[in-house]
Amino acid sequence: MCQCHCILRTRKLFWFEYRYNVFMDEESSIEEILNTIGDEHARTVLASISREPGSAKDLAERLDLSQPTIYRRLELLEENDLIKHRTLVADDGNHYKEYHCNFNSTVISLEDDEYDVRIFREENLPDRFSQLWDELGVN
Repeated sequence: MCQCHCILRTRKLFWFEYRYNVFMDEESSIEEILNTIGDEHARTVLASISREPGSAKDLAERLDLSQPTIYRRLELLEENDLIKHRTLVADDGNHYKEYHCNFNSTVISLEDDEYDVRIFREENLPDRFSQLWDELGVN
């Protein structure tokens, strides 16, 4: 069974903790995250994005990987909520996505037959408050 906690650590830093019992079948999410981080190309893309955001084309050139490889890893990283994108408009009017890392750090540990994954994210507090307010359904 999965438990999710969000705790305010400092003025802007939140951490999200996911715990999974290793012997349970419901650990597919943690397995997906671990498999993603275990993929060499995904780690390379993630490391590059954490240093400097970029488009798929930028990343392919920067990392000397094919664009299909980059797109597969970007999709995998985005599915596991490790990156985000924003749509930008180029000088010629074409749209493209710029990808960026959406967390500051992560800690993965195994203790007492249980995985503990902590993902530290920096968030805009007014936006976070608005999101929580909307989730409560308060008008």
